[in-house]
Amino acid sequence: MVLPLINAIQLAGFILTLVVLIDVVLSFFMSPFAPLRRTLDSLVDPMLAPIRRVIPPVGMFDFSPLVLIILIQIVEEILVRVLLAIA
Repeated sequence: MVLPLINAIQLAGFILTLVVLIDVVLSFFMSPFAPLRRTLDSLVDPMLAPIRRVIPPVGMFDFSPLVLIILIQIVEEILVRVLLAIA
């Protein structure tokens, strides 16, 4: 009964990580006004904004996507472990 929920959490974490990575890669090659970039930014920026307030960009490098990916993995791991402990 818990296994489908664990799989859903892991899938959501994977998809969210993939969206962040695609947004980062496209930011190097596409105009910020391209429809795909605007859509991805509207999904990713609300999660990156609080991180950017705490960790500002260092020169030309913005480490907030990396921090977000690490946080996604940590939250995913915690949720899976809690579900396994309950089961």
